[in-house]
Amino acid sequence: MTDETSLVLGEVEVIRVREWHRPFAPAADLFPAVAAEVWEADEEWLAPDHWEPDSGLAVVALQTWVLRSGGRTVLIDTGVGNGRERPGMRRFHRQQGDFLGLLAKAGVRPQEVDVVVNTHLHVDHVGWNTVDAGGEWVPTFPHAQYLIPAADDFHYGRRQDRPEVDRLIYEDSIAPVHRAGQAVLWDGRHRIDEHLTLESAPGHTPGSSVLRLASGSDRAVFAGDLLHSPVQVPHPGCNSSACLDPAQAAASRRRILERAADERELLVPAHFGGSGAVEVRREGDGFALGQWADFGPKRTVPAAG
Repeated sequence: MTDETSLVLGEVEVIRVREWHRPFAPAADLFPAVAAEVWEADEEWLAPDHWEPDSGLAVVALQTWVLRSGGRTVLIDTGVGNGRERPGMRRFHRQQGDFLGLLAKAGVRPQEVDVVVNTHLHVDHVGWNTVDAGGEWVPTFPHAQYLIPAADDFHYGRRQDRPEVDRLIYEDSIAPVHRAGQAVLWDGRHRIDEHLTLESAPGHTPGSSVLRLASGSDRAVFAGDLLHSPVQVPHPGCNSSACLDPAQAAASRRRILERAADERELLVPAHFGGSGAVEVRREGDGFALGQWADFGPKRTVPAAG
């Protein structure tokens, strides 16, 4: 698969821009409630895109979803960014990547981006909000409206007891957007256009959110970090180690999966490898994976029916 692929849902084009897809961390550390036997039993469909059996590492993707909707360009999450001070976070510390080059290959120029959605304010979702302009962080997308969950803006930006790395993330990736007058804080529900709506889904972070797409007969939910691996679909009570409120995260995850199964929404989390998007179906009291999306050049997902 190339680093940028697309499909069309109703009147919305969905473009996947993938910075990398690789083993990330021990599955036992990232998903402490998922027993080793679960990974082994499901190896046939988890490996190699989501789990590396020999090392026991979970495999994840770092990617941005680009939506072309109603004549506008919308980015969902912006990765890690370049040259960031992230002490204690070796995977993200002082990284150098070609995200803007990947966007250009997908036909997206920074000046043409209309909306940036940060599903939440973790390090790997906000980094390319800004770029270094002569020693000053400025918005990467000069004409865009940045939609930021209000609860996360408070949690990461205004708490007196926040860790140093949270302060750094906020100061180089969020505060410059505020200073430029491009930040829009929202809570609960926020409609972007006739096809796209943001909804709160707290737990992973206080302001964690999802973006729902409804166009014609097609449906999708861009689920951010409610799920990091497809192993969580049949095991929705299992959180990642990064979830700040485990009980609330599990409740939000189950709610999103129920709706995805009942309304035939394509599930599009932030970090799934492989195709990156999958159908969900009910199985007894739980859920199972359905068909993976077929990303390619201008392909249309068949309408539900």
